[in-house]
Amino acid sequence: MAKPFFRLQKFLRRTQFLLFFLTAAYLMTGSLLLLQRARVALPQGPRAPGPLQALPVAAVALGVGLLDSRALHGPRVRPELLLGVDVLGSPPARPRSRPGARWLRGRSSELRQLRRRWFHHLMGDPQGPPALGPEAARPAVSSRGTYVGCFSDDGQERTLKGAVFYDLRKMTIPHCQDACAERSYVYAGLEAGAECYCGNRLPAMSVGPEECNHECKGEKGSACGGAGRLSVYRVEELQPASRKWRTVTYRGCFKLPENVTHAFPDSLTQANVTVETCSGFCSQKEFPLAVLRGWQCYCAYPTPQFSLRDAVDGSLCGQEPEAQSLAEYCEVYQTPVQDTRCTDRRFLPTKSKVFVALSSFPGAGNTWARHLIEHATGFYTGSYYFDGTLYNKGFKGEKDHWRSRRTICVKTHESGRREIEMFDSAILLIRNPYRSLVAEFNRKCAGHLGYAADRNWKSKEWPDFVNSYASWWSSHVLDWLRYGKRLLVVHYEELRHSLVPTLRKMVGFLNVSVSEERLLCVENNKEGSFRRHGRRPHDPEPFTPEMKDLINGYIRTVDKALRDHNWAGLPREYVPR
Repeated sequence: MAKPFFRLQKFLRRTQFLLFFLTAAYLMTGSLLLLQRARVALPQGPRAPGPLQALPVAAVALGVGLLDSRALHGPRVRPELLLGVDVLGSPPARPRSRPGARWLRGRSSELRQLRRRWFHHLMGDPQGPPALGPEAARPAVSSRGTYVGCFSDDGQERTLKGAVFYDLRKMTIPHCQDACAERSYVYAGLEAGAECYCGNRLPAMSVGPEECNHECKGEKGSACGGAGRLSVYRVEELQPASRKWRTVTYRGCFKLPENVTHAFPDSLTQANVTVETCSGFCSQKEFPLAVLRGWQCYCAYPTPQFSLRDAVDGSLCGQEPEAQSLAEYCEVYQTPVQDTRCTDRRFLPTKSKVFVALSSFPGAGNTWARHLIEHATGFYTGSYYFDGTLYNKGFKGEKDHWRSRRTICVKTHESGRREIEMFDSAILLIRNPYRSLVAEFNRKCAGHLGYAADRNWKSKEWPDFVNSYASWWSSHVLDWLRYGKRLLVVHYEELRHSLVPTLRKMVGFLNVSVSEERLLCVENNKEGSFRRHGRRPHDPEPFTPEMKDLINGYIRTVDKALRDHNWAGLPREYVPR
């Protein structure tokens, strides 16, 4: 009996060893196949390794968050390498087979998808944008403007500051030139491969062309400035006469200030002077206002002495030029040139001791409020999320970590006790829920500046969206009233109708001293680039009676909560309609 048992035990030991050997062989074969596939996906040919090639194969294959965000947009990145990688700024793909409306996702999970991934701070590229060799540091041959040269750019005393925008992926020389020419600027300057600046005066210090050695993000082989260096083009010849004066806007008829010489820094006296002549003269001088009084043309900024708030009857400015030259009234026009007294912005020189939120429900005008705050204080605002579109429009704080404390305040749509108590204080921006829901639905369907198509409003998406988001509008305000440590409640409508007084309160809450001239500059540039384009769909009342009953109940709840916390109630226009 013992001998057969011994044989059986010996056989099982051999079988166990054999199974172990086969399992190990199977795993090794699978690993070799995986490595072979990854090897095939890598670019072939003798060239310098790109940012992704320097990473271990496993990191690329598994999608570990070790990639610099700039490397994902580089010209050398192939689609095979991006499998499984969570790309910065791109929302996760939704399963196509999942039934139901897309608006029914949990709000917290939707916001969580927007949170920025700050791995690019850990894997930041110390070399900056790709640099061109000395032989390639030259303007593009296809450029339509006239290349002037490479200039040093001092951010504190920037001369090309009439209009500013960025594009981290597609910046080209013609794109920057066209943008500046359409705004009637004479010069366009490109910096660091992705930044565009416009103005009418050349920078003071020129440098060697080899210092403008950064390649344009969207134009291989072309120089788009460098670190602190501008590639400057003259674009005046690109301004067609048919559109050069298109953006001149009539502001109204006003009474002349008491001291004309002090209020109007520059002037032109010419027989038969026209609106086009005066506007062109003031645009060249980089003044936002062109003032006509008979044969006299004045250039000006809005000031406390000439604030453009007290317009008079236009007939007082309708006299013959000879008579109007002796009158006390003048016609005022807005030139295409931006008021540059409030366009300089920077990060805080030291970390802020008070962590301030700019909180709102989506669609309540948070981006517009950031534009006003940045131009009023001169400091960038941050964001709890990352939006590449906003970064390209000049919000440099979008790319800064939201907890860096280098920004004057941080945009957030979050609610909930834990998210709210992270901040020391907050500006709570509230907007009429009817307007907010429409604005957010437009953004979801057509982006920041578009309108939802008629089919979107007529589909099931719209009622599902209202049912899901209306309660969020209420809970967002209630949570911040309950858990916020120090609040300033601002109504969007109040900011729109009384901009300077309301903005002055907001700036004071942020503990920043601002001159009256700067606030008037902000008022003159109040719209920014945030008006929706295109034709508004013809649907004046998208809300059904059931939707109104639901929203009106939330309005009453929020109004009562504000009064219970010693704040003024909601504006009258919020009253159930």
